Amino acid sequence: MDDATQLIKTVVIVGGGTAGWMTAAALAKVLQGKYDIHVLESDEIGIVGVGEATIPPIKLFNKILELDEDDFIRETQGTFKLGIEFVNWGRVGHRYIHGFGQFGQEMWTTDFHQYWLKMFLAGKAPDLEQYSINRRACRANKFMRPDLQRPNSPIGQIVHAFHFDASLYARYLRKYSEARGVRRTEGKIVQVHRRANAEGFIESVQLADGTHIEGDLFVDCSGFRGLLIEQALATGYEDWTHWLPCDRAVAVPCARAGDFTPYTRSTAHGAGWQWRIPLQHRTGNGHVYSSRYMSDDEATAILVSGLDSPPLADPRPLRFVTGKRRKTWNRNVVAIGLSGGFLEPLESTSIHLIQTAIGKLITFFPDRGFSAPDVDEFNAQMDFEFTRIRDFIILHYKLTERVDTPFWRRCKEMDVPESLTRRMELFRRHGRIFREASELFAEVGWLQVMHGQGLTPEGYNPLVDIFPEDEVKTFLDGIDNVIGNCLEVMPSHAEFIAQHCAAPRPA
Repeated sequence: MDDATQLIKTVVIVGGGTAGWMTAAALAKVLQGKYDIHVLESDEIGIVGVGEATIPPIKLFNKILELDEDDFIRETQGTFKLGIEFVNWGRVGHRYIHGFGQFGQEMWTTDFHQYWLKMFLAGKAPDLEQYSINRRACRANKFMRPDLQRPNSPIGQIVHAFHFDASLYARYLRKYSEARGVRRTEGKIVQVHRRANAEGFIESVQLADGTHIEGDLFVDCSGFRGLLIEQALATGYEDWTHWLPCDRAVAVPCARAGDFTPYTRSTAHGAGWQWRIPLQHRTGNGHVYSSRYMSDDEATAILVSGLDSPPLADPRPLRFVTGKRRKTWNRNVVAIGLSGGFLEPLESTSIHLIQTAIGKLITFFPDRGFSAPDVDEFNAQMDFEFTRIRDFIILHYKLTERVDTPFWRRCKEMDVPESLTRRMELFRRHGRIFREASELFAEVGWLQVMHGQGLTPEGYNPLVDIFPEDEVKTFLDGIDNVIGNCLEVMPSHAEFIAQHCAAPRPA
């Protein structure tokens, strides 16, 4: 068989929503019309549509698509995001922000936070937040894009992501995709046909009207159902609820109240937590909880009572099992989005995991031979991505001082993966943090959550003592003052949006 006959001709994406249209848009851009891309989407089947908060890597996705950021914000009723505020996680009444971007300024001997840690342990330095322009801008409700002409200034080191309406984002990417040749067929899949050989690849899917859609590569974006990856191929699922016990959520929008903040908020309750995502036209809200410790009615009542303004719709319930498919790529099916696995949106990683899977699919894009080593490496890399994010989310539950409810006592006392225990103990001794390979969360992310939730190191890197204490204090004070001066010139978040990317008011 020559190379031409080995090439894939048709990619069939089963399901629309955020995952389906992100996949379609990326493939349409990268494959440049050389492949047939077909999206099958049913109007009968709703989308989850709660993943409205993102993290900074999405800017790379938008850059690859060559999207204009202001246009993207306007079309999705979006706002900017500098971090996530955590309320009541370490203890009731306490709050901290996990901000994007770096802290302070690096000195050549060791990490910046080690110099801060020495002074903090001695009671001679303020909280870590003072040395982050992202976190202080959150507190001041200010925003601007980084000034790339000033890379050595905090103004040049601002790092942002976005909040947006997931349904509008899907619509925006559908328009983008169809303009680049992607075909969409509306219809509900009623049967999946597999090849009658040992490989058992998917050959086609059949719609309710009898239409058969054939394909070489199938991308399963069918959500929790896993129509192809699980229902057809019985791939199997790794259940992680023994570490992440929340299994329900209820979501509801409310009218926008006051200025929209440049950060997401996560507020811990008695058996889970509530998200708040500010958009230009409304605020997205949801309550993630454990049905073992809280009833659906109680969870809904807590959510509604904590809204900024009256709800705009009836609360929508969701059920899930935290974990991932045993294989994200099985035969000629790649699962992207909720069909591949689910990690609660505590650190806004849901859309990032879609982006990651798309990127790796492009890296390992197959021919019709579907090379086993390629598929195995894809699965190994997705396993790594999922498990490292899993550990980071577990950290928020494990590292708590709360014992006020059975749920939090259970979280505080539970055993965690050895990989997470090792990280915590390394930090506990001398504040050391190391990023493993290309895992998503860098040292500054681990630092903020461990410190923010009360894990205080016993000591610091002794190389800090090379510098006299008064020199270290001068160094820290200088950074604090420079960031303060930078904040003075930043506009408010609302002012920046009004000037650059305000969306038209809904009719």
